[in-house]
Amino acid sequence: MIFSAAILNRVVATSLVTTSVALSPMFGAIAQAQTLNGAGATFPAPLYERYAREVKKKYPDLKINYQAIGSGGGIRQVTAGTVDFGGSDAAMKDDEIAKVKNGVILVPTAGGAVSVVYNIPGVSNLKLSRATLPAIFAGQISNWNDPKIKADNPGVNLPNQPIKFVVRADGSGTTFIFTNHLSAINGYFKGRVGASTTPKWTLPNVLKGKGNPGVAALVARTPGSIGYVEYAYALKNNLKSAQIQNKQGEFVAPSLQSANAALATVNFPNNYRVFVGDPAQGYPIVGLTWIMVYKQYADASKSDAIKKWVNWVLKDGQQYNDDLNYTKIPSDVANRVLQTVNSTVKP
Repeated sequence: MIFSAAILNRVVATSLVTTSVALSPMFGAIAQAQTLNGAGATFPAPLYERYAREVKKKYPDLKINYQAIGSGGGIRQVTAGTVDFGGSDAAMKDDEIAKVKNGVILVPTAGGAVSVVYNIPGVSNLKLSRATLPAIFAGQISNWNDPKIKADNPGVNLPNQPIKFVVRADGSGTTFIFTNHLSAINGYFKGRVGASTTPKWTLPNVLKGKGNPGVAALVARTPGSIGYVEYAYALKNNLKSAQIQNKQGEFVAPSLQSANAALATVNFPNNYRVFVGDPAQGYPIVGLTWIMVYKQYADASKSDAIKKWVNWVLKDGQQYNDDLNYTKIPSDVANRVLQTVNSTVKP
Protein backbone atom coordinates (compact mmCIF):
# COMPACT_ATOMS: atom_id res chain seq x y z
CA MET A 1 0.00 0.00 0.00
CA ILE A 2 2.87 2.33 0.87
CA PHE A 3 4.59 1.39 -2.43
CA SER A 4 1.42 2.07 -4.40
CA ALA A 5 0.98 5.45 -2.75
CA ALA A 6 4.55 6.42 -3.62
CA ILE A 7 4.04 5.43 -7.24
CA LEU A 8 0.78 7.37 -7.30
CA ASN A 9 2.47 10.48 -5.92
CA ARG A 10 5.20 10.31 -8.58
CA VAL A 11 2.59 9.86 -11.32
CA VAL A 12 0.60 12.85 -10.08
CA ALA A 13 3.74 14.97 -9.78
CA THR A 14 4.89 13.98 -13.27
CA SER A 15 1.46 14.70 -14.71
CA LEU A 16 1.44 18.16 -13.14
CA VAL A 17 4.87 18.99 -14.59
CA THR A 18 3.85 17.68 -18.01
CA THR A 19 0.61 19.68 -17.88
CA SER A 20 2.53 22.81 -16.87
CA VAL A 21 4.98 22.43 -19.74
CA ALA A 22 2.17 21.77 -22.20
CA LEU A 23 0.14 24.77 -21.09
CA SER A 24 2.95 27.33 -20.78
CA PRO A 25 3.24 28.04 -24.52
CA MET A 26 -0.50 28.62 -24.69
CA PHE A 27 -0.44 31.07 -21.80
CA GLY A 28 2.56 32.79 -23.41
CA ALA A 29 0.61 33.19 -26.64
CA ILE A 30 -2.31 34.73 -24.79
CA ALA A 31 -0.08 37.26 -23.05
CA GLN A 32 1.97 38.03 -26.15
CA ALA A 33 1.22 41.29 -27.98
CA GLN A 34 -0.48 40.92 -31.33
CA THR A 35 0.87 43.15 -34.11
CA LEU A 36 -1.15 44.06 -37.19
CA ASN A 37 0.74 45.49 -40.16
CA GLY A 38 -1.11 47.69 -42.63
CA ALA A 39 -0.17 49.87 -45.60
CA GLY A 40 -1.87 52.10 -48.13
CA ALA A 41 -3.55 55.47 -48.48
CA THR A 42 -1.85 58.65 -47.24
CA PHE A 43 -5.24 60.44 -47.14
CA PRO A 44 -6.20 58.90 -43.74
CA ALA A 45 -2.64 58.50 -42.40
CA PRO A 46 -2.94 61.23 -39.71
CA LEU A 47 -6.15 59.57 -38.51
CA TYR A 48 -4.72 56.04 -38.51
CA GLU A 49 -1.67 57.25 -36.60
CA ARG A 50 -4.04 58.63 -33.95
CA TYR A 51 -6.05 55.40 -33.95
CA ALA A 52 -2.85 53.39 -33.43
CA ARG A 53 -2.00 55.43 -30.34
CA GLU A 54 -5.49 55.43 -28.85
CA VAL A 55 -6.35 51.75 -29.37
CA LYS A 56 -3.47 50.74 -27.08
CA LYS A 57 -5.20 52.47 -24.17
CA LYS A 58 -8.01 49.92 -24.39
CA TYR A 59 -5.97 47.00 -25.75
CA PRO A 60 -2.34 47.32 -24.53
CA ASP A 61 -1.42 44.06 -26.27
CA LEU A 62 -2.61 45.23 -29.69
CA LYS A 63 -0.04 47.07 -31.82
CA ILE A 64 -0.94 48.69 -35.15
CA ASN A 65 1.74 49.53 -37.72
CA TYR A 66 0.59 51.53 -40.75
CA GLN A 67 2.76 52.64 -43.66
CA ALA A 68 1.40 55.45 -45.83
CA ILE A 69 2.47 54.33 -49.31
CA GLY A 70 -0.56 55.41 -51.36
CA SER A 71 -3.83 53.66 -52.18
CA GLY A 72 -2.38 51.87 -55.19
CA GLY A 73 0.34 50.41 -53.01
CA GLY A 74 -2.22 49.38 -50.41
CA ILE A 75 -4.29 47.49 -52.97
CA ARG A 76 -1.17 45.78 -54.36
CA GLN A 77 -0.06 44.71 -50.86
CA VAL A 78 -3.51 43.28 -50.07
CA THR A 79 -3.57 41.43 -53.38
CA ALA A 80 -0.12 39.98 -52.67
CA GLY A 81 -1.10 39.06 -49.11
CA THR A 82 1.92 40.83 -47.59
CA VAL A 83 -0.04 42.92 -45.04
CA ASP A 84 -2.71 42.19 -42.43
CA PHE A 85 -4.88 45.03 -43.76
CA GLY A 86 -4.69 47.68 -46.43
CA GLY A 87 -5.89 51.25 -46.83
CA SER A 88 -7.40 52.91 -49.91
CA ASP A 89 -9.43 55.98 -50.83
CA ALA A 90 -10.35 54.38 -54.13
CA ALA A 91 -12.65 51.44 -53.45
CA MET A 92 -11.35 48.23 -55.00
CA LYS A 93 -12.90 47.32 -58.32
CA ASP A 94 -14.53 43.93 -58.97
CA ASP A 95 -11.52 42.62 -60.90
CA GLU A 96 -9.17 43.70 -58.11
CA ILE A 97 -11.33 42.03 -55.45
CA ALA A 98 -11.36 38.80 -57.50
CA LYS A 99 -7.55 38.63 -57.31
CA VAL A 100 -7.45 38.52 -53.49
CA LYS A 101 -6.93 34.85 -52.62
CA ASN A 102 -8.42 34.99 -49.11
CA GLY A 103 -11.30 37.28 -50.02
CA VAL A 104 -11.62 40.90 -48.90
CA ILE A 105 -14.09 43.16 -47.08
CA LEU A 106 -14.13 46.94 -47.60
CA VAL A 107 -14.52 48.70 -44.23
CA PRO A 108 -15.30 52.44 -44.51
CA THR A 109 -13.53 54.33 -41.73
CA ALA A 110 -13.87 58.04 -42.54
CA GLY A 111 -14.64 60.65 -45.16
CA GLY A 112 -13.02 63.93 -46.02
CA ALA A 113 -12.40 66.76 -48.41
CA VAL A 114 -9.66 67.13 -50.99
CA SER A 115 -8.36 70.69 -50.99
CA VAL A 116 -7.21 72.45 -54.14
CA VAL A 117 -4.13 74.16 -52.72
CA TYR A 118 -2.20 76.99 -54.35
CA ASN A 119 0.78 79.26 -53.85
CA ILE A 120 0.20 82.64 -55.51
CA PRO A 121 1.96 85.47 -53.65
CA GLY A 122 -0.54 88.22 -52.85
CA VAL A 123 -3.63 86.07 -53.56
CA SER A 124 -5.44 84.67 -50.54
CA ASN A 125 -9.01 84.09 -51.70
CA LEU A 126 -8.91 82.19 -55.00
CA LYS A 127 -12.21 80.94 -56.44
CA LEU A 128 -12.49 78.27 -59.15
CA SER A 129 -15.71 77.52 -61.00
CA ARG A 130 -16.99 74.20 -62.34
CA ALA A 131 -15.81 75.22 -65.81
CA THR A 132 -12.41 76.60 -64.80
CA LEU A 133 -11.05 73.93 -62.45
CA PRO A 134 -11.30 71.00 -64.92
CA ALA A 135 -9.89 73.20 -67.68
CA ILE A 136 -6.83 73.96 -65.54
CA PHE A 137 -6.05 70.32 -64.81
CA ALA A 138 -6.82 69.22 -68.38
CA GLY A 139 -4.15 71.65 -69.60
CA GLN A 140 -6.57 74.00 -71.35
CA ILE A 141 -5.62 76.86 -69.01
CA SER A 142 -1.90 77.30 -68.36
CA ASN A 143 -1.49 80.90 -67.16
CA TRP A 144 -2.69 82.50 -63.93
CA ASN A 145 -4.14 85.59 -65.62
CA ASP A 146 -6.24 83.56 -68.05
CA PRO A 147 -9.60 85.30 -68.69
CA LYS A 148 -11.54 82.36 -67.22
CA ILE A 149 -9.68 82.50 -63.90
CA LYS A 150 -10.03 86.31 -63.88
CA ALA A 151 -13.78 85.98 -64.45
CA ASP A 152 -14.02 83.77 -61.33
CA ASN A 153 -12.03 86.32 -59.33
CA PRO A 154 -13.07 89.89 -60.19
CA GLY A 155 -10.81 92.51 -58.66
CA VAL A 156 -8.07 90.03 -57.77
CA ASN A 157 -4.59 90.82 -59.11
CA LEU A 158 -3.61 87.55 -60.77
CA PRO A 159 -0.01 87.35 -62.02
CA ASN A 160 0.94 86.98 -65.67
CA GLN A 161 2.92 83.79 -65.15
CA PRO A 162 2.64 80.10 -66.05
CA ILE A 163 0.76 77.76 -63.75
CA LYS A 164 2.99 75.13 -62.16
CA PHE A 165 1.00 71.93 -61.65
CA VAL A 166 1.68 69.60 -58.72
CA VAL A 167 0.24 66.08 -58.90
CA ARG A 168 0.91 62.73 -57.26
CA ALA A 169 3.85 60.58 -58.29
CA ASP A 170 2.28 57.42 -56.83
CA GLY A 171 -0.97 55.54 -57.27
CA SER A 172 -3.31 57.62 -55.16
CA GLY A 173 -6.84 57.48 -53.80
CA THR A 174 -6.68 61.24 -53.26
CA THR A 175 -6.02 61.54 -56.98
CA PHE A 176 -8.98 59.27 -57.67
CA ILE A 177 -11.32 61.43 -55.53
CA PHE A 178 -10.06 64.56 -57.30
CA THR A 179 -10.20 63.21 -60.86
CA ASN A 180 -13.52 61.46 -60.19
CA HIS A 181 -15.10 64.82 -59.40
CA LEU A 182 -13.56 66.58 -62.40
CA SER A 183 -14.66 63.72 -64.68
CA ALA A 184 -18.20 63.94 -63.29
CA ILE A 185 -18.57 67.64 -64.13
CA ASN A 186 -16.56 67.99 -67.34
CA GLY A 187 -16.70 65.80 -70.44
CA TYR A 188 -13.41 67.05 -71.88
CA PHE A 189 -11.51 66.23 -68.69
CA LYS A 190 -13.19 62.81 -68.52
CA GLY A 191 -12.09 61.99 -72.05
CA ARG A 192 -8.65 63.54 -71.77
CA VAL A 193 -7.61 62.45 -68.27
CA GLY A 194 -10.41 60.45 -66.63
CA ALA A 195 -11.02 59.20 -63.11
CA SER A 196 -8.03 57.14 -61.97
CA THR A 197 -5.56 56.57 -59.18
CA THR A 198 -2.81 56.96 -61.80
CA PRO A 199 -4.08 59.31 -64.54
CA LYS A 200 -1.94 60.19 -67.53
CA TRP A 201 -1.50 63.91 -66.97
CA THR A 202 -0.80 65.94 -70.11
CA LEU A 203 0.24 69.12 -68.33
CA PRO A 204 3.08 71.61 -68.86
CA ASN A 205 5.29 72.62 -65.92
CA VAL A 206 4.22 69.52 -63.99
CA LEU A 207 5.82 68.53 -60.69
CA LYS A 208 5.17 65.22 -58.93
CA GLY A 209 5.19 64.57 -55.20
CA LYS A 210 4.98 61.28 -53.33
CA GLY A 211 1.92 61.06 -51.13
CA ASN A 212 -0.08 63.93 -49.73
CA PRO A 213 3.01 65.11 -47.80
CA GLY A 214 5.04 65.30 -51.00
CA VAL A 215 2.44 67.34 -52.88
CA ALA A 216 1.94 69.67 -49.91
CA ALA A 217 5.69 70.27 -49.61
CA LEU A 218 6.07 71.04 -53.33
CA VAL A 219 3.18 73.53 -53.35
CA ALA A 220 4.49 75.22 -50.19
CA ARG A 221 7.91 75.91 -51.74
CA THR A 222 6.85 76.60 -55.35
CA PRO A 223 5.40 80.06 -56.11
CA GLY A 224 2.84 79.92 -58.92
CA SER A 225 1.84 76.34 -58.15
CA ILE A 226 -1.47 74.54 -57.72
CA GLY A 227 -2.12 71.01 -56.50
CA TYR A 228 -4.51 68.86 -54.46
CA VAL A 229 -4.16 67.29 -51.02
CA GLU A 230 -6.38 65.88 -48.31
CA TYR A 231 -7.77 68.76 -46.25
CA ALA A 232 -5.85 67.83 -43.07
CA TYR A 233 -2.56 68.21 -44.97
CA ALA A 234 -3.59 71.66 -46.21
CA LEU A 235 -4.21 72.75 -42.63
CA LYS A 236 -1.07 71.12 -41.26
CA ASN A 237 1.12 72.85 -43.88
CA ASN A 238 -0.68 76.23 -43.70
CA LEU A 239 -1.54 76.06 -47.39
CA LYS A 240 -4.19 78.23 -49.00
CA SER A 241 -7.22 76.31 -50.28
CA ALA A 242 -9.35 77.55 -53.17
CA GLN A 243 -13.11 77.95 -52.88
CA ILE A 244 -14.66 75.48 -55.33
CA GLN A 245 -18.04 75.94 -57.02
CA ASN A 246 -20.51 73.19 -56.17
CA LYS A 247 -23.56 71.81 -57.95
CA GLN A 248 -25.77 74.59 -56.57
CA GLY A 249 -23.42 77.26 -57.94
CA GLU A 250 -22.00 78.21 -54.54
CA PHE A 251 -18.28 78.76 -54.00
CA VAL A 252 -17.42 76.65 -50.95
CA ALA A 253 -14.21 76.32 -48.97
CA PRO A 254 -13.17 72.88 -47.69
CA SER A 255 -14.05 72.25 -44.06
CA LEU A 256 -15.37 69.50 -41.84
CA GLN A 257 -18.83 71.06 -41.94
CA SER A 258 -18.93 71.40 -45.74
CA ALA A 259 -17.60 67.85 -46.20
CA ASN A 260 -20.26 66.50 -43.84
CA ALA A 261 -22.92 68.34 -45.84
CA ALA A 262 -21.65 66.77 -49.08
CA LEU A 263 -21.54 63.24 -47.67
CA ALA A 264 -24.82 63.45 -45.73
CA THR A 265 -26.90 61.88 -48.50
CA VAL A 266 -24.51 59.04 -49.41
CA ASN A 267 -26.15 55.60 -49.55
CA PHE A 268 -23.92 52.63 -48.73
CA PRO A 269 -24.67 49.43 -50.66
CA ASN A 270 -24.07 45.95 -49.24
CA ASN A 271 -20.39 45.97 -50.26
CA TYR A 272 -19.95 49.50 -48.77
CA ARG A 273 -18.36 50.74 -52.00
CA VAL A 274 -19.24 54.35 -52.78
CA PHE A 275 -17.97 56.77 -55.43
CA VAL A 276 -18.91 60.39 -54.71
CA GLY A 277 -18.58 62.25 -58.01
CA ASP A 278 -20.67 65.40 -57.72
CA PRO A 279 -22.56 65.78 -54.41
CA ALA A 280 -25.76 67.81 -54.35
CA GLN A 281 -24.57 70.16 -51.62
CA GLY A 282 -21.58 71.23 -49.56
CA TYR A 283 -17.95 71.10 -50.66
CA PRO A 284 -17.88 69.17 -53.94
CA ILE A 285 -14.53 67.31 -53.86
CA VAL A 286 -15.07 64.68 -51.19
CA GLY A 287 -14.57 60.97 -50.78
CA LEU A 288 -14.40 58.06 -48.39
CA THR A 289 -11.53 55.92 -47.25
CA TRP A 290 -11.54 52.19 -46.49
CA ILE A 291 -9.59 49.60 -44.55
CA MET A 292 -9.36 46.37 -46.54
CA VAL A 293 -9.41 43.21 -44.41
CA TYR A 294 -9.31 39.58 -45.49
CA LYS A 295 -12.17 37.17 -45.00
CA GLN A 296 -9.69 34.48 -43.93
CA TYR A 297 -6.50 34.70 -41.85
CA ALA A 298 -3.80 32.15 -41.06
CA ASP A 299 -4.88 31.56 -37.47
CA ALA A 300 -7.48 32.47 -34.88
CA SER A 301 -5.24 34.93 -33.02
CA LYS A 302 -4.80 37.02 -36.18
CA SER A 303 -8.47 36.95 -37.18
CA ASP A 304 -9.50 37.83 -33.61
CA ALA A 305 -7.03 40.74 -33.59
CA ILE A 306 -8.41 42.08 -36.89
CA LYS A 307 -11.98 41.93 -35.54
CA LYS A 308 -10.89 43.65 -32.34
CA TRP A 309 -9.18 46.40 -34.41
CA VAL A 310 -12.14 46.98 -36.76
CA ASN A 311 -14.65 46.97 -33.90
CA TRP A 312 -12.59 49.57 -32.04
CA VAL A 313 -12.24 51.78 -35.15
CA LEU A 314 -15.97 51.85 -35.87
CA LYS A 315 -17.06 52.15 -32.22
CA ASP A 316 -14.43 53.94 -30.11
CA GLY A 317 -12.25 55.33 -32.89
CA GLN A 318 -14.88 57.47 -34.62
CA GLN A 319 -14.72 60.03 -31.79
CA TYR A 320 -11.28 61.10 -33.05
CA ASN A 321 -12.39 61.77 -36.65
CA ASP A 322 -13.71 65.25 -35.94
CA ASP A 323 -10.50 66.24 -34.14
CA LEU A 324 -8.54 65.69 -37.36
CA ASN A 325 -11.21 67.08 -39.74
CA TYR A 326 -12.45 63.73 -41.07
CA THR A 327 -16.13 62.89 -41.27
CA LYS A 328 -17.53 59.99 -39.26
CA ILE A 329 -19.14 56.87 -40.64
CA PRO A 330 -22.88 56.95 -39.76
CA SER A 331 -23.63 54.63 -36.83
CA ASP A 332 -26.18 52.58 -38.76
CA VAL A 333 -23.61 51.94 -41.51
CA ALA A 334 -20.93 51.15 -38.94
CA ASN A 335 -23.21 48.57 -37.32
CA ARG A 336 -23.88 46.93 -40.68
CA VAL A 337 -20.15 46.77 -41.41
CA LEU A 338 -19.42 45.22 -38.01
CA GLN A 339 -22.05 42.54 -38.55
CA THR A 340 -20.35 41.66 -41.83
CA VAL A 341 -16.84 41.62 -40.35
CA ASN A 342 -17.75 39.74 -37.17
CA SER A 343 -19.64 37.02 -39.03
CA THR A 344 -17.31 36.71 -42.05
CA VAL A 345 -13.70 37.08 -40.89
CA LYS A 346 -12.40 33.67 -39.83
CA PRO A 347 -9.15 31.72 -39.43
